[in-house]
Amino acid sequence: MKNPKFEVYKDKRGEYRFRLNAKNGQAILASEGYSSKAGCLNGIESVKKNSAEEARFDKQTAKNGQFYFNLKARNGEVIGKSEMYTSTSGRDNGINSVMTNASIAPTDELG
Repeated sequence: MKNPKFEVYKDKRGEYRFRLNAKNGQAILASEGYSSKAGCLNGIESVKKNSAEEARFDKQTAKNGQFYFNLKARNGEVIGKSEMYTSTSGRDNGINSVMTNASIAPTDELG
């Protein structure tokens, strides 16, 4: 079993992004694009702080009927979005995984 971790990477447009992977290696939270690596790393710190509060998780239903959540900062800005889930219980398990793993996950800079 792998350890949970944040991965920082550059996307095709040259923006920095992060994803939080659970112990099983599955991505459970992904960021928007950042213009700088420093901004991306600040986003990870914001996830670590805000993921401790269940009220920061905004549960949503997509137009296709699947479920997801956004993690929001204190100011209401979205700092991470989950994958899509086929059930509300799957989504809720994803939230619990972020709450459990974000605070202890190291950051791995992929390039």
